[in-house]
Amino acid sequence: MRSDFFKYQAQTTPHPLAIEISHANGSYIYDTNQKQYLDFVAGVSANSLGHNPIEIKQAIQTQLDKYAHVMVYGEFIQQPQLGLCKALAKASPGDLDAVYLTNSGTEAVEGAVKLAKRATGRSEIVAAKKSYHGNTQGAMSVSGVEHQNNAFRPLIPGTRFVEFNNLEDIRKISSKTAAVILETIQGGAGFILPKNNYFKLVKKRCQEVGALLILDEIQPGVGRTGTFWGFENYDVIPDIIVAGKGLGGGMPIGAFIARPDIMQLLSNYPKLGHITTFGGHPVIAAAGLATITKITTSELIKETLEKEQLIRELLVHDSILEIRGKGLMLAAIVDTPELASKIILKCLDRGLILFWLLFEGRALRITPPLTISDHEIAEGCKTIIEVLNELN
Repeated sequence: MRSDFFKYQAQTTPHPLAIEISHANGSYIYDTNQKQYLDFVAGVSANSLGHNPIEIKQAIQTQLDKYAHVMVYGEFIQQPQLGLCKALAKASPGDLDAVYLTNSGTEAVEGAVKLAKRATGRSEIVAAKKSYHGNTQGAMSVSGVEHQNNAFRPLIPGTRFVEFNNLEDIRKISSKTAAVILETIQGGAGFILPKNNYFKLVKKRCQEVGALLILDEIQPGVGRTGTFWGFENYDVIPDIIVAGKGLGGGMPIGAFIARPDIMQLLSNYPKLGHITTFGGHPVIAAAGLATITKITTSELIKETLEKEQLIRELLVHDSILEIRGKGLMLAAIVDTPELASKIILKCLDRGLILFWLLFEGRALRITPPLTISDHEIAEGCKTIIEVLNELN
């Protein structure tokens, strides 16, 4: 497969890891030589329940036995879509009851930004420097890393960038602003947490000037940070929630959530203000509902904080400067990007999957499945420490 992979499949980097996958189960991935890899990345936070979970397999098979795609989104009443929308509404605070299902987190960002412009009649979007919201043109336009965006300019105009956690910059949100879009925890920048009541102050400013607050929960949402939504840790309720990744338990999905009076603006003047053929696909929606049901009816959310503490206790080494993040969205920071890459690749050789972050080269991504056991955490952390000792 390797030669065909490089010949026929479009590449996203010059040097992909190129492991030839045979199968995966639980917290482990196996290559075609039957080498076992402990997965500390979970498909970049997507495999919430690990690999090949029985709940998702059963939900997919049950739905496939009934029907797959039957109509573009929003025309027919389909139980899997409706069940997932109800579950997301019930998991969301206040009157955030209207859910629009999409194919990915990026598409959800696109829909949320469009909705904010439609609701306010304004065009300016305020976003954070070093943010990442996806890779389509609209999502890139509100992502704040110029070296990533420059090759694709011109992008959609009208974005104003501020420093995340900079309280002075909050004043830049004005009566021209349609929405402020922020990651609840900045992902690509290095798992940066909000501090000093940042979100509460941003929301207050939005209310003062009539702007909407969009919080991107694509990585921290759906139980990964000790609450169902990451923003619940920070005593704030956004006007629009954006979700993806872990929502589908490994299946491709996204969603944006808002008040019904705001969301209904996409249905008229013009009609079909936001449309998708495969968003809310019944098989994917069934997997999403199974994922949410398992996470909200088990101890998994509570256990993320216990597992975080275990990782912090085990990953103590002179080469680790700090561990950023919350719950099972963690990044161990080392001295240099070169050292981080050596650790990641050497751990891979030892059968442990770590990964990089987009814009913080010194980081080791640690975002395992929520279902990872304490024993597996100890096994992975032991490997990291052994590799660090060898590299010192």
